[in-house]
Amino acid sequence: MKKTHSFHIPVMGIGFTIDTPLKVAQYGMDSVISLVDDILLEKLRKMYSEKFEVPYQEITDKIDDFRAKRITSYLNLISDLADKKFEALKNVTSEKSDEIKAYISMLPDGSSLKAEFNKLTANGFNFKEIKNWASKNLSKGSIDVNIMTKVDKDNFIKNEKLPVVYNDAHAAFRGFANSKLSSSVILSAGMNPRLYAYMAQFDDFFPNEKNEIKKRIILKVSDYRSALIQGKFLAKKGLWVSEYRIESGLNCGGHAFATDGFLLGPVLAEFKENRRELKASIQSLLNQELSNLGRTVPEALSFKVTAQGGVGTQEEHEFLMDHYNLDSVGWGSPFLLVPEATTVDDNTLQKLAKAKEDDLYLSDISPLGIPFNNLRNNTKDTEKERLINKGRPGSACPKKFVSLNKEFKEKGICTASREYQHLKIKELESQGLPLKEYELKFNKIVEKSCTCVGLGTSALLAYNLDTKTEGDGVSVCPGPNLAYYSKIMSLKHITDHIYGRDNVITRTDRPNVFIKELQIYMDFLKNKLEEAQKAMSKKEEKYLKTFTQNMKEGIAYYHTLFRNLTNDFNDKKHIILKELETNASTLQQIIRDLDALVLVPEKV
Repeated sequence: MKKTHSFHIPVMGIGFTIDTPLKVAQYGMDSVISLVDDILLEKLRKMYSEKFEVPYQEITDKIDDFRAKRITSYLNLISDLADKKFEALKNVTSEKSDEIKAYISMLPDGSSLKAEFNKLTANGFNFKEIKNWASKNLSKGSIDVNIMTKVDKDNFIKNEKLPVVYNDAHAAFRGFANSKLSSSVILSAGMNPRLYAYMAQFDDFFPNEKNEIKKRIILKVSDYRSALIQGKFLAKKGLWVSEYRIESGLNCGGHAFATDGFLLGPVLAEFKENRRELKASIQSLLNQELSNLGRTVPEALSFKVTAQGGVGTQEEHEFLMDHYNLDSVGWGSPFLLVPEATTVDDNTLQKLAKAKEDDLYLSDISPLGIPFNNLRNNTKDTEKERLINKGRPGSACPKKFVSLNKEFKEKGICTASREYQHLKIKELESQGLPLKEYELKFNKIVEKSCTCVGLGTSALLAYNLDTKTEGDGVSVCPGPNLAYYSKIMSLKHITDHIYGRDNVITRTDRPNVFIKELQIYMDFLKNKLEEAQKAMSKKEEKYLKTFTQNMKEGIAYYHTLFRNLTNDFNDKKHIILKELETNASTLQQIIRDLDALVLVPEKV
């Protein structure tokens, strides 16, 4: 099948793309479902079963392996419903031709499919011919899933710890593996060796005699080294990575995994330069392991390289595709303003449409302890502040998906929970600290927000489903790029924007995608330096020096890149080069400040 679109819709939060494939797959668009919250998936399965009159039997938490079974059942339902929509689209009649016209109209103008369709219909609609052509040429978008590999909580029945295969990420993976989908699992948030080893138990992830893999693996990475290490690790299990999905460390939505100062442009350049070497080194390991296992050894396998994080214009999209030989570019946060594609309650939708730069910030609210892109004054944080003011900080923690902290009990507690914060504040009070130091540490404790609930509640509100357990507070995690979008859009609007047929950004001050990321990294570095000024260990010194050196090399790379470009960004090149000079000067001052710091002995 010919590739339909040059963009994909990444996972967003827990609930914002939970049913996106059902909305866009029939138009050939790839999208991603989060598998964090099986409780939410079960609620939506019930809702969609009733809506489309599909038999439904509840999978309660009393059933063995209920998490995996809920996930399998939901994915199978979405697959069936998306297939029906796609088949109806291809079954063109005089009464039902709008959907296929919508499919074709949203394709890029250079698409061979669009050209063929226009030629086929130039002299009118021959429905038999169109049906035949559509069945042979149109393809459905992929229904992919996302697993945060380290959100892999141990589970218990009463006080008895269950085997590792019942851990959350393992069960989520099994839920996908047992589904009827032929699609991909995106593994994010770093390597989980136990999970990676477990994946090799499922036949669908191995190549068959035709070099086909029914269920494929996508690695979400921020740098080349991570891709190489994880790709080799999986290859030694007989597992092939079918796509390396490069995400900006900081210019993205959701959790932000800052690299050691590696900027997106140089990272993409490294992948481009080493793509053949990456393939050769990993395939040799894969073939050896497949031979050892007595499995089919493929003649040749390929992988895609894609990127996402802060892309906002057709020019940036095309440049990334062409200059770095990418297979697709991810467009995330702008789709939060597209109700035809994502599931966002109306109140949150309005807040997102009005959000400016100051409303979008990198926070410490995530219980995972990872920087988290946040919308200021979201209703979940408002709820959190209200509880703090009442003297009862922390969440009731109804879902416990990130109950990973084991300071106080073996079962683990979420750092955003009332239980954890009560124990932690009690511990803090016993230390007899000066007021300022006490307040600083107290605020760090109560800052954590119940995101595993908040990131799914929007879907419940959007569909008027019961929120008695969850409450009405919504967490939302757009990337900084959303500040430049201020309109609620149709699916046609956003695709026309991506492909340069329309422009939905009214502001003229949006920085280039690379410059925006550079600015965010610079702010991140300044904050790290400020923290280090209080006390800096040898380890922190080494980290900051590595970070600043990589930033320095990244800026030098961009200087060369933009000076040598002849056909891209011509109207903004002088602004970009000026911004690079400004950031280079700022970085030099940071390096001088870093060199001037007096090292303190590393804490033992």
